[in-house]
Amino acid sequence: MRRLSLLLALSLTACPTPAAGPTPPAADPSGTASGPPSTRTEEVVDTMHGVAVADPYRWLEDGEAEEVHAWSDAQNAYARSVLDALPAAAVLRPQVEAILAAPVVSYGGLARAGGKLFAHKQQPPKPQPLLVVLDDPSDPSTERVLLDPEALDAEGSISVDWFVPSPDGKTLAVSLSRGGSESGDVHFYDVASGQETFESIPRVNGGTAGGDLAWAPDGKGVYYTRYPAEGERPPEDLAFFQQLYFHRLGRPVSEDRYELGEGLPRVAEIQLDVDDASGRVLATVQKGDGGEFAHYLRQPKGGWTQLSDFGDRIVHLAFGPGDRLYVVSRADAPRGRLLRTSARKPDLAKAKEIVPQGDDTLVTDFWGGGTVVTTKSRLYLLYQTGGPSEIRSFDLEGKAMPGPQLAPVSAVHAMVPLDGDDLLFDTSSYVEPITWFRWDAKAGQAIRSPLSSTSPADFSGVEVRRELASSADGTQVPVNILVPAGIELDGSHPCLVTGYGGFGVSLTPYQRATWSILLRNGFVLAVANLRGGSELGDAWHEAGRLTHKQNVFDDFDAVLRHMIDRGYTSPEHLAIEGGSNGGLLMGAALVQHPERVRAVVSHVGIYDMLRVELSSNGAFNVVEYGTVQDPEQFAALLAYSPYHNVKDDTAYPAVLMMTGANDPRVDPMQSRKMTARLQAATSADGPILLRTSANTGHGGGTPLAARVEQTVDGYAFLFDRLGVEAKP
Repeated sequence: MRRLSLLLALSLTACPTPAAGPTPPAADPSGTASGPPSTRTEEVVDTMHGVAVADPYRWLEDGEAEEVHAWSDAQNAYARSVLDALPAAAVLRPQVEAILAAPVVSYGGLARAGGKLFAHKQQPPKPQPLLVVLDDPSDPSTERVLLDPEALDAEGSISVDWFVPSPDGKTLAVSLSRGGSESGDVHFYDVASGQETFESIPRVNGGTAGGDLAWAPDGKGVYYTRYPAEGERPPEDLAFFQQLYFHRLGRPVSEDRYELGEGLPRVAEIQLDVDDASGRVLATVQKGDGGEFAHYLRQPKGGWTQLSDFGDRIVHLAFGPGDRLYVVSRADAPRGRLLRTSARKPDLAKAKEIVPQGDDTLVTDFWGGGTVVTTKSRLYLLYQTGGPSEIRSFDLEGKAMPGPQLAPVSAVHAMVPLDGDDLLFDTSSYVEPITWFRWDAKAGQAIRSPLSSTSPADFSGVEVRRELASSADGTQVPVNILVPAGIELDGSHPCLVTGYGGFGVSLTPYQRATWSILLRNGFVLAVANLRGGSELGDAWHEAGRLTHKQNVFDDFDAVLRHMIDRGYTSPEHLAIEGGSNGGLLMGAALVQHPERVRAVVSHVGIYDMLRVELSSNGAFNVVEYGTVQDPEQFAALLAYSPYHNVKDDTAYPAVLMMTGANDPRVDPMQSRKMTARLQAATSADGPILLRTSANTGHGGGTPLAARVEQTVDGYAFLFDRLGVEAKP
């Protein structure tokens, strides 16, 4: 999930009434292994659409209150008293460190400009990725470090949100934020010297609508997204109303020229693209996080023209050679088709179909980009095949051409155009790390690039299986299963299942190196491709959003039952893990089927679905989840909201919740309230733990040391609850 909000006025009436659920028994207020800290309740009820809904832990929403800080500190102390005593922790920590801090480099976020290649470079034990430039994209020996975030902050709390090189490759624009907040100001760096130059631009990136920047073709100015400054709007609106401005380098930011944004939705999210050959600028505007887009084009002589509107199902535009504009449409084509029109005189209604809809899904990634790449005479399109993905090549008229052949159950994550019709792309699988290839279009050959990574982990002997689980309505749900060689399907194996199921996000094959530790200890691992994602097209997403969200939870439970029925595991050996929208999935799974699993690890999750739209990013999520203001959507939200469906005196599985104090997307109060409610309600002996990191956010920008500790805590918890003795 990409976003969340500050305050959204709802017609909620709080009135004193007896609180639902008993007050938990008194415990050591410092929080020790003797039991969780005590948590008081409030007599608060919201009446919505004639339904009275109790909210006994409303007071835990105020993250600035001293009482809440004290409660959170006590929960951390309790969690640490449990986690630090787990015998597996001491065994697993050096193994996790050996993998995450291994001196194995990897490259990502590649961008080409001025004949140079720019990239993020993950280089443990550095706490944050470096920004590097290669003067020769095919020769790593030409690499230079442009920016080491550790030099800006020795604790590793400053991170790069994104970067954009100027067309001539001489200047690099970089968004920098602190502590996982994603609140980024743009700084400019001279590529030749690596020194900061020009003035910085504040409030370009944020944790709600993200942010972006595009260079003018002359390299002397930038178009950029801008959030309101203090005093321009009320405090509750400062994370909204993103607009577009132009800045001329060397001039005061106060003189920047307004470009676009008035009249756009409060929850507009803007992404930019520039055609260097013509100077045209494309602004793609998403309305919240629901996959509805409007497109605006600025011609070289100025002036913006709206090309499409929300609801038109035009989901992606890309510049092509010869004043062409390529269009991905899902209108009457839920798996997507490719059209073409003139960029000089665009007419999307009369655009020519180049590649018709097929059996697989034409991928569009609003934030990742690069899913439709044009070169001198080729089109490279990325297709989803139910979880795995592949590149397909066409000429500019849509005729199929030879393209890269990928390994089974693998995925492509990025494509970068090179000279002529060549392409640089990366691929990975569940057992192979990210590997970069250069596609030689003339020779029809994929050549491994020296930018490729090696794996710090051993996945030899691991088998990957693709199976189908049958959901409650008969829908067949793909599940990817990693099994150690030679296991018997006797139900005895520890098993970890994960999923997401929302926002059109597809879970694609990717090697999680630390999973090798679990596999070596006999775990079976499973990744579910649930409805709510886009693995099987637009209809797959629509079937898992708004009032259809329960389908996602039914799909996940079907996968859990499949793993049990097939003999991979049994309920006493089964655990689940997820984060963000996947944290909502964890909450729904544990309250709807508490008997199904033994343990739950949930990261930065959403649990109170009636209050999420009041939080910093929740307004952006309304298009995915719905709003309590709509009676039908309210009923659906209440029916599955994990916090509101916890039942007293129920044997819940053990739960480890992790959140970050600086999370801009999911308010940490979500984890606080759910933890308190579960601690009060459970009749089982398994602990309900809350772990809050003081200097992290939703996950982006988390320093290496913090990632190590999060992984150790999660794995040690799973080993303990599933009865697995960690191998040294």
